[in-house]
Amino acid sequence: MSDRKGLFNTSAYGGPGWSGRERTHREEIGDLWAPSGIDTEWAPLKSVIMHRPGAELDISHNDPDAVQMLAPVDLGLARAQHDGIAEAYRANGVEVHYVDPPVTPTPNQMFCADLFVMTPEGAILARPASTVRAGEERLIARRLADMGVPILRTLRGTALFEGADAMWLDPETVMVGMGQRTNAEAVAQIDEALIEMGVEVLPVDMPFGCMHFMGLLRIVDKDLAVCWWRRTPHATVRALEERGYQIVWLPEGPDLELNRAMNIVTLAPRKILMCAGYDSVQKTYEDAGIECVTVDCSELVKAAGAMGCLTGVVHREAVS
Repeated sequence: MSDRKGLFNTSAYGGPGWSGRERTHREEIGDLWAPSGIDTEWAPLKSVIMHRPGAELDISHNDPDAVQMLAPVDLGLARAQHDGIAEAYRANGVEVHYVDPPVTPTPNQMFCADLFVMTPEGAILARPASTVRAGEERLIARRLADMGVPILRTLRGTALFEGADAMWLDPETVMVGMGQRTNAEAVAQIDEALIEMGVEVLPVDMPFGCMHFMGLLRIVDKDLAVCWWRRTPHATVRALEERGYQIVWLPEGPDLELNRAMNIVTLAPRKILMCAGYDSVQKTYEDAGIECVTVDCSELVKAAGAMGCLTGVVHREAVS
């Protein structure tokens, strides 16, 4: 470019060399952005994010209840079981990413499902409800950004939300459970983000004493869901029936056992990853035609979570 020509007709100012960006944001995911996004709970799982527990678990030995755990957790055994879960994912074709925080995190950092929810166009960051977990979303945001996953929204104001309270019923509908961990302000902000994608948000109240909506509903195929008799909200069951779902009801049994046996992750249609040792529930799943991959998480559950809680779902295969 000569001084006489100046800026006129240069590419930087819209001249012949200019190349305009024409694809939509969603079309750029998997190319400019990392492969990511979901709009179902059952399509083949492609990638997840996890946090391998570390020294932060030692605090559980002083007062488990103070850090929202059920009992002291043995770090060595918990790490070995966590590694077993990650290996089960890899064996089933799922890429595992780790948070790898630069500092020692808070004790519940490993429960990655609570810290964000994926959409077809990126992540909505959670805003955990308790002071014990406040700020965990920062470390997830850092790692998602490093991976190249778009972050669509950070909840703000008085919003409280944990990702395990949101569930895709179909590509046009997300149900959000409201309770101790998620409030109406969060639902309103999530609705603002999703309505631009043509997605409807259906809020539903959860029973008192329920931690997350994940503990009341799991979806294992486009037309098959798992629910808990007398606990899953009436409106949830009706919404599933209206969309053509059949429901597998958990068998009768101790609440704690059923809760842990329902804490599953769908690997592919009618194929799940679940905690080992819950034989009656596993038989119920298998009788419904669900293939079960089992991994020991008997030590990890002492921290008040299991398979589903430990897994932040980043990407599921797109389905037509």
